[in-house]
Amino acid sequence: MLVVERPRGLARLAYDLRLARALRRRRFDLVIDFHGGPRSAWLARATGAPRRIGYAVPGRAWCYTERVPWTPDLLPPRHSVLNQWDLLTPLGVPPADPVTDPMEMAEAPGVDARMRGRLAAAGVPPDAALIVLHVSAGNPFRRWPAASFAEVAARLAAGDRSRRIIITSGPSEAAAADTVAVEAQRRAAESAEALSSGHGREGGQILRCGEFDLDELRWLAGHAALYIGGDSGPLHVAAATTVPVVALFGPTLPDRSLPWRDPGVGALAVDAGPLACRPCHQRRCVPGDFRCLTGIAPDRVLAAAETLLDRRRRR
Repeated sequence: MLVVERPRGLARLAYDLRLARALRRRRFDLVIDFHGGPRSAWLARATGAPRRIGYAVPGRAWCYTERVPWTPDLLPPRHSVLNQWDLLTPLGVPPADPVTDPMEMAEAPGVDARMRGRLAAAGVPPDAALIVLHVSAGNPFRRWPAASFAEVAARLAAGDRSRRIIITSGPSEAAAADTVAVEAQRRAAESAEALSSGHGREGGQILRCGEFDLDELRWLAGHAALYIGGDSGPLHVAAATTVPVVALFGPTLPDRSLPWRDPGVGALAVDAGPLACRPCHQRRCVPGDFRCLTGIAPDRVLAAAETLLDRRRRR
Protein backbone atom coordinates (compact mmCIF):
# COMPACT_ATOMS: atom_id res chain seq x y z
CA MET A 1 0.00 0.00 0.00
CA LEU A 2 1.19 3.49 -0.84
CA VAL A 3 0.11 6.45 1.30
CA VAL A 4 0.29 9.52 -0.92
CA GLU A 5 1.05 12.96 0.48
CA ARG A 6 -0.51 16.25 -0.64
CA PRO A 7 2.21 18.90 -0.65
CA ARG A 8 1.37 22.38 -1.92
CA GLY A 9 2.85 24.68 -4.52
CA LEU A 10 5.99 23.74 -6.44
CA ALA A 11 6.67 20.99 -3.92
CA ARG A 12 3.57 19.21 -5.27
CA LEU A 13 5.03 19.13 -8.79
CA ALA A 14 8.35 17.63 -7.70
CA TYR A 15 6.61 15.15 -5.41
CA ASP A 16 4.18 14.00 -8.12
CA LEU A 17 6.99 13.46 -10.61
CA ARG A 18 8.77 11.21 -8.11
CA LEU A 19 5.48 9.46 -7.33
CA ALA A 20 4.77 8.88 -11.04
CA ARG A 21 8.18 7.25 -11.51
CA ALA A 22 7.63 5.05 -8.44
CA LEU A 23 4.23 3.94 -9.71
CA ARG A 24 5.59 3.17 -13.16
CA ARG A 25 8.34 0.98 -11.69
CA ARG A 26 5.67 -1.23 -10.10
CA ARG A 27 4.42 -2.23 -13.59
CA PHE A 28 0.72 -2.41 -12.72
CA ASP A 29 -1.51 -4.44 -15.05
CA LEU A 30 -4.69 -2.58 -14.11
CA VAL A 31 -5.48 0.84 -12.65
CA ILE A 32 -8.97 1.98 -11.60
CA ASP A 33 -9.33 5.69 -10.83
CA PHE A 34 -12.20 5.98 -8.35
CA HIS A 35 -11.42 9.62 -7.60
CA GLY A 36 -11.52 11.04 -11.11
CA GLY A 37 -9.82 14.35 -10.29
CA PRO A 38 -7.08 15.94 -12.43
CA ARG A 39 -4.25 14.68 -10.22
CA SER A 40 -5.50 11.10 -9.95
CA ALA A 41 -6.19 10.98 -13.69
CA TRP A 42 -2.65 12.12 -14.52
CA LEU A 43 -1.14 9.64 -12.08
CA ALA A 44 -3.26 6.84 -13.54
CA ARG A 45 -1.89 7.71 -16.97
CA ALA A 46 1.66 7.97 -15.63
CA THR A 47 1.60 4.37 -14.36
CA GLY A 48 1.75 3.14 -17.94
CA ALA A 49 -0.59 0.28 -17.02
CA PRO A 50 -1.96 -1.40 -20.18
CA ARG A 51 -5.48 -1.18 -18.75
CA ARG A 52 -6.69 2.03 -17.10
CA ILE A 53 -10.35 2.55 -16.20
CA GLY A 54 -11.84 5.95 -15.35
CA TYR A 55 -14.71 8.33 -15.94
CA ALA A 56 -15.28 9.96 -19.31
CA VAL A 57 -14.79 13.43 -17.83
CA PRO A 58 -14.05 16.10 -20.46
CA GLY A 59 -10.37 16.99 -20.44
CA ARG A 60 -9.31 13.87 -18.54
CA ALA A 61 -10.78 10.94 -20.46
CA TRP A 62 -7.57 10.62 -22.52
CA CYS A 63 -5.78 9.32 -19.41
CA TYR A 64 -7.71 6.05 -19.55
CA THR A 65 -7.89 3.12 -21.93
CA GLU A 66 -11.48 2.36 -20.87
CA ARG A 67 -14.02 5.04 -19.97
CA VAL A 68 -17.38 4.79 -18.22
CA PRO A 69 -20.11 7.43 -18.49
CA TRP A 70 -19.76 10.33 -16.11
CA THR A 71 -22.88 11.47 -14.21
CA PRO A 72 -22.78 15.26 -13.71
CA ASP A 73 -24.78 17.00 -11.01
CA LEU A 74 -27.37 18.23 -13.49
CA LEU A 75 -28.68 14.74 -14.15
CA PRO A 76 -31.22 13.03 -11.80
CA PRO A 77 -29.38 12.17 -8.56
CA ARG A 78 -27.90 8.72 -8.26
CA HIS A 79 -26.12 7.17 -5.28
CA SER A 80 -22.36 7.78 -5.27
CA VAL A 81 -21.73 4.07 -4.62
CA LEU A 82 -23.49 3.22 -7.87
CA ASN A 83 -21.50 5.89 -9.71
CA GLN A 84 -18.23 4.40 -8.48
CA TRP A 85 -19.39 0.81 -8.97
CA ASP A 86 -19.78 1.65 -12.66
CA LEU A 87 -15.99 1.59 -12.87
CA LEU A 88 -16.09 -2.14 -12.14
CA THR A 89 -18.48 -3.01 -14.97
CA PRO A 90 -15.66 -3.37 -17.55
CA LEU A 91 -14.33 -6.15 -15.31
CA GLY A 92 -17.62 -8.05 -15.44
CA VAL A 93 -18.60 -7.24 -11.85
CA PRO A 94 -22.42 -7.39 -11.44
CA PRO A 95 -24.39 -4.36 -10.18
CA ALA A 96 -24.13 -3.39 -6.52
CA ASP A 97 -26.80 -4.24 -3.97
CA PRO A 98 -26.81 -2.53 -0.54
CA VAL A 99 -27.99 -5.75 1.13
CA THR A 100 -25.22 -7.98 -0.21
CA ASP A 101 -22.58 -5.27 -0.77
CA PRO A 102 -22.81 -2.96 2.25
CA MET A 103 -20.16 -0.53 3.42
CA GLU A 104 -17.64 -2.33 5.63
CA MET A 105 -15.08 -1.18 8.20
CA ALA A 106 -13.71 -3.82 10.54
CA GLU A 107 -13.37 -3.10 14.25
CA ALA A 108 -9.71 -2.52 15.09
CA PRO A 109 -7.96 -4.92 17.49
CA GLY A 110 -7.64 -3.60 21.03
CA VAL A 111 -10.15 -0.78 20.64
CA ASP A 112 -12.90 -2.53 22.60
CA ALA A 113 -11.10 -2.56 25.94
CA ARG A 114 -9.81 0.97 25.44
CA MET A 115 -13.24 2.41 24.67
CA ARG A 116 -15.01 0.56 27.47
CA GLY A 117 -12.46 2.01 29.85
CA ARG A 118 -12.99 5.54 28.55
CA LEU A 119 -16.76 5.33 28.88
CA ALA A 120 -16.53 3.85 32.37
CA ALA A 121 -14.20 6.68 33.40
CA ALA A 122 -16.80 9.17 32.10
CA GLY A 123 -19.47 7.59 34.31
CA VAL A 124 -21.37 5.81 31.53
CA PRO A 125 -23.23 2.74 32.87
CA PRO A 126 -22.57 -0.48 30.93
CA ASP A 127 -26.27 -0.79 30.02
CA ALA A 128 -26.73 2.83 28.91
CA ALA A 129 -28.34 3.55 25.54
CA LEU A 130 -25.60 5.47 23.73
CA ILE A 131 -26.57 8.19 21.28
CA VAL A 132 -23.75 9.72 19.23
CA LEU A 133 -24.25 13.33 18.12
CA HIS A 134 -21.52 14.30 15.65
CA VAL A 135 -21.70 18.08 15.43
CA SER A 136 -18.99 19.00 12.93
CA ALA A 137 -18.40 18.71 9.22
CA GLY A 138 -15.59 19.44 6.81
CA ASN A 139 -17.03 22.73 5.61
CA PRO A 140 -19.65 25.28 6.77
CA PHE A 141 -22.08 24.15 4.09
CA ARG A 142 -22.68 20.91 6.03
CA ARG A 143 -22.79 22.19 9.62
CA TRP A 144 -26.17 22.24 11.28
CA PRO A 145 -26.45 25.14 13.80
CA ALA A 146 -24.94 24.43 17.22
CA ALA A 147 -28.10 25.61 18.99
CA SER A 148 -30.15 23.04 17.07
CA PHE A 149 -27.79 20.23 18.07
CA ALA A 150 -27.96 21.41 21.69
CA GLU A 151 -31.77 21.36 21.67
CA VAL A 152 -31.86 17.86 20.22
CA ALA A 153 -29.34 16.58 22.79
CA ALA A 154 -31.24 18.08 25.72
CA ARG A 155 -34.60 16.74 24.60
CA LEU A 156 -33.23 13.27 23.88
CA ALA A 157 -31.82 13.21 27.41
CA ALA A 158 -35.16 14.33 28.82
CA GLY A 159 -36.97 11.55 26.97
CA ASP A 160 -35.21 8.64 28.70
CA ARG A 161 -32.90 8.68 31.72
CA SER A 162 -31.04 5.59 30.52
CA ARG A 163 -29.69 7.50 27.52
CA ARG A 164 -26.20 8.93 27.35
CA ILE A 165 -25.67 11.46 24.58
CA ILE A 166 -22.03 11.66 23.54
CA ILE A 167 -21.07 14.80 21.62
CA THR A 168 -18.30 14.18 19.06
CA SER A 169 -16.54 16.31 16.47
CA GLY A 170 -13.46 16.52 14.33
CA PRO A 171 -10.23 17.61 16.10
CA SER A 172 -10.39 21.12 14.61
CA GLU A 173 -13.88 21.71 15.99
CA ALA A 174 -13.48 20.48 19.55
CA ALA A 175 -14.34 23.95 20.89
CA ALA A 176 -17.60 23.97 18.94
CA ALA A 177 -18.49 20.53 20.32
CA ASP A 178 -17.73 21.75 23.84
CA THR A 179 -20.09 24.67 23.25
CA VAL A 180 -22.87 22.35 22.10
CA ALA A 181 -22.36 20.11 25.14
CA VAL A 182 -22.43 23.00 27.63
CA GLU A 183 -25.54 24.52 26.06
CA ALA A 184 -27.29 21.14 25.94
CA GLN A 185 -26.43 20.52 29.59
CA ARG A 186 -27.83 23.93 30.52
CA ARG A 187 -31.07 23.22 28.69
CA ALA A 188 -31.34 19.75 30.22
CA ALA A 189 -30.76 21.12 33.70
CA GLU A 190 -33.58 23.62 33.21
CA SER A 191 -36.01 20.92 32.15
CA ALA A 192 -38.08 19.40 34.95
CA GLU A 193 -38.13 16.12 33.00
CA ALA A 194 -34.35 15.74 32.59
CA LEU A 195 -31.53 14.86 34.92
CA SER A 196 -29.21 17.65 35.98
CA SER A 197 -26.32 16.99 33.61
CA GLY A 198 -22.66 17.58 34.40
CA HIS A 199 -19.78 17.86 31.96
CA GLY A 200 -18.53 14.27 32.04
CA ARG A 201 -19.60 13.81 35.70
CA GLU A 202 -21.07 10.47 36.82
CA GLY A 203 -24.83 10.61 36.32
CA GLY A 204 -24.60 13.22 33.58
CA GLN A 205 -26.49 12.31 30.44
CA ILE A 206 -24.81 14.69 27.98
CA LEU A 207 -21.10 14.01 27.70
CA ARG A 208 -17.88 15.04 26.04
CA CYS A 209 -15.45 12.14 26.38
CA GLY A 210 -12.48 13.68 24.60
CA GLU A 211 -11.54 13.20 20.97
CA PHE A 212 -11.91 9.92 19.07
CA ASP A 213 -9.81 8.63 16.20
CA LEU A 214 -11.51 6.78 13.34
CA ASP A 215 -11.18 3.35 14.94
CA GLU A 216 -12.65 4.66 18.20
CA LEU A 217 -15.46 6.47 16.40
CA ARG A 218 -16.30 3.29 14.51
CA TRP A 219 -16.46 1.36 17.82
CA LEU A 220 -18.62 4.07 19.40
CA ALA A 221 -21.07 4.05 16.49
CA GLY A 222 -21.14 0.26 16.41
CA HIS A 223 -22.12 0.09 20.09
CA ALA A 224 -24.61 2.97 20.01
CA ALA A 225 -28.39 2.89 19.88
CA LEU A 226 -28.44 5.83 17.45
CA TYR A 227 -26.13 8.09 15.42
CA ILE A 228 -27.10 11.64 14.41
CA GLY A 229 -24.90 13.75 12.16
CA GLY A 230 -24.47 15.63 8.92
CA ASP A 231 -23.22 14.40 5.57
CA SER A 232 -19.55 14.07 6.47
CA GLY A 233 -16.96 11.30 6.82
CA PRO A 234 -18.10 10.11 10.27
CA LEU A 235 -21.62 9.52 8.91
CA HIS A 236 -20.17 6.95 6.52
CA VAL A 237 -18.05 5.43 9.29
CA ALA A 238 -21.33 4.94 11.18
CA ALA A 239 -22.86 3.52 8.00
CA ALA A 240 -20.31 0.69 8.16
CA THR A 241 -21.96 -0.51 11.39
CA THR A 242 -25.52 -1.56 12.24
CA VAL A 243 -26.36 1.59 14.20
CA PRO A 244 -29.59 3.35 13.15
CA VAL A 245 -28.72 6.71 11.57
CA VAL A 246 -30.42 10.09 11.35
CA ALA A 247 -28.57 11.87 8.53
CA LEU A 248 -28.85 15.65 8.10
CA PHE A 249 -28.50 16.88 4.53
CA GLY A 250 -27.93 20.50 3.58
CA PRO A 251 -26.57 21.19 0.07
CA THR A 252 -26.12 17.48 -0.68
CA LEU A 253 -28.87 14.99 -1.50
CA PRO A 254 -29.90 11.77 0.29
CA ASP A 255 -30.31 10.12 -3.11
CA ARG A 256 -26.54 10.39 -3.50
CA SER A 257 -25.21 10.04 0.02
CA LEU A 258 -27.58 8.19 2.36
CA PRO A 259 -25.74 5.29 4.09
CA TRP A 260 -25.26 2.40 1.67
CA ARG A 261 -26.31 -0.73 3.54
CA ASP A 262 -29.29 -3.02 4.20
CA PRO A 263 -32.36 -0.74 4.38
CA GLY A 264 -33.65 -2.87 7.25
CA VAL A 265 -30.91 -1.50 9.54
CA GLY A 266 -32.58 1.90 9.67
CA ALA A 267 -31.46 5.22 8.21
CA LEU A 268 -33.62 8.33 7.93
CA ALA A 269 -32.66 11.45 6.02
CA VAL A 270 -33.77 14.88 7.21
CA ASP A 271 -33.39 17.93 4.99
CA ALA A 272 -34.99 21.29 4.27
CA GLY A 273 -36.87 20.00 1.23
CA PRO A 274 -36.79 21.37 -2.32
CA LEU A 275 -34.87 24.62 -2.71
CA ALA A 276 -33.96 26.41 -5.93
CA CYS A 277 -30.31 26.56 -4.83
CA ARG A 278 -30.05 22.92 -3.74
CA PRO A 279 -27.90 20.97 -4.47
CA CYS A 280 -24.98 23.36 -4.82
CA HIS A 281 -21.22 23.19 -5.32
CA GLN A 282 -20.55 24.36 -1.73
CA ARG A 283 -18.31 27.25 -2.74
CA ARG A 284 -20.66 30.13 -1.99
CA CYS A 285 -24.11 30.24 -0.38
CA VAL A 286 -26.05 32.20 -3.00
CA PRO A 287 -28.91 33.25 -0.66
CA GLY A 288 -26.29 33.90 2.03
CA ASP A 289 -28.25 32.38 4.91
CA PHE A 290 -27.47 28.64 4.58
CA ARG A 291 -31.21 28.00 4.46
CA CYS A 292 -30.68 24.35 3.47
CA LEU A 293 -29.35 23.82 7.01
CA THR A 294 -31.17 26.42 9.09
CA GLY A 295 -34.40 25.18 7.50
CA ILE A 296 -34.04 21.81 9.27
CA ALA A 297 -36.13 22.08 12.44
CA PRO A 298 -34.95 20.25 15.59
CA ASP A 299 -38.48 18.81 15.95
CA ARG A 300 -38.04 16.88 12.71
CA VAL A 301 -34.68 15.47 13.79
CA LEU A 302 -36.13 14.44 17.14
CA ALA A 303 -39.08 12.76 15.46
CA ALA A 304 -36.73 10.76 13.22
CA ALA A 305 -34.55 9.86 16.20
CA GLU A 306 -37.45 8.62 18.31
CA THR A 307 -38.81 6.64 15.35
CA LEU A 308 -35.54 4.76 14.97
CA LEU A 309 -35.07 4.28 18.72
CA ASP A 310 -38.60 2.89 19.02
CA ARG A 311 -38.02 0.60 16.05
CA ARG A 312 -34.83 -0.66 17.67
CA ARG A 313 -36.62 -1.36 20.96
CA ARG A 314 -39.31 -3.32 19.16
CA ARG A 315 -36.70 -5.51 17.47
